[in-house]
Amino acid sequence: MKNKSYIWISFIILVFGIYFIPKIVNRFKDGAVVEADRLNKTNNALIEIAKVPSFEFINQNRDTINQDFYKGKVYLVEFFFTSCPTICPIMNENMVKIQNEFKFENNFGIASFTIDSVTDTPEVLKEHAAEIGAVSKNWNFLTGNQDDIFSVAKKFNMYVGKNDDAPGGFEHSGLFAIIDKNGKIRSRLDESGNPVIYYDGTEEAGVEMIKEDIKKLLAE
Repeated sequence: MKNKSYIWISFIILVFGIYFIPKIVNRFKDGAVVEADRLNKTNNALIEIAKVPSFEFINQNRDTINQDFYKGKVYLVEFFFTSCPTICPIMNENMVKIQNEFKFENNFGIASFTIDSVTDTPEVLKEHAAEIGAVSKNWNFLTGNQDDIFSVAKKFNMYVGKNDDAPGGFEHSGLFAIIDKNGKIRSRLDESGNPVIYYDGTEEAGVEMIKEDIKKLLAE
């Protein structure tokens, strides 16, 4: 009986070797398939980064807007100023592209915080919105106490600053943040498995990633 058991065990091991080992070898060959599988899982993931900080400011129509306005909506956050001569026009153009992509989606919005609240009054912001083609009812251009806006930017960990030597007198990143329906900052992971956190609003690749991830969050 022992001899028969050994024969069966040997037979099973032989079958396993013939059938499965070539498949395993092929998957690990050059690491290509394994890496592709890992990246597919990575790129499909949208993780929670943090809860969106509280805010309350006046928009282009002089309405008071806070984070509750966006409850149940997926929305983008940016920090900009209307007289910015460098990256803001690119950000504006790309944000309008994103707006147009979701123009029939009631649960999508945008919050654009000006970092030059002295110049960017509600009237200036309203004119700016018309000039760039911001027509969504859920797109708010927000202004208020400059220190408070800077504080909100800091809580987002998005760089803004006053610098008299910089073009336009201010510095800021060209990044957009994606917020989900539950008020959580969300992010995909990069090829190394690290969170992107914020998306480049000045590059076409960043805009395409934003569109893809907004669609995922709207479907949740």
